[in-house]
Amino acid sequence: MNFERLQVWKRSARLSAELYKTFSALRDFGFRDQVTRSGLSIPSNIAEGMSRYTSKDKRHFLVVARGSCAELRTQVYIGMEIGYIEHQQGQRWLQETREISSMLNGLIVTLDNE
Repeated sequence: MNFERLQVWKRSARLSAELYKTFSALRDFGFRDQVTRSGLSIPSNIAEGMSRYTSKDKRHFLVVARGSCAELRTQVYIGMEIGYIEHQQGQRWLQETREISSMLNGLIVTLDNE
């Protein structure tokens, strides 16, 4: 399966790009680095996983992507709490990470049933 056709990859790649743009001027390099790395990890692991041959390998990378999604959601909550992320923007990102995680769960279940 071509990962570039997957909606979950497209959405997570867009989210990652949005995170990079939003935090490009943030001087808290530690926070910026963590948020952008966890965001980048989601589409990267989807791409790597879907490029593997076995369902077991694919599943592993999708589980890692799902973990990165949870990590990013945690960072968004913290970013909102400390004032780095505006509430409305944060809520949108939280919802997007929930939906991406749900999509990843669906893919994992599909692989488990192959």
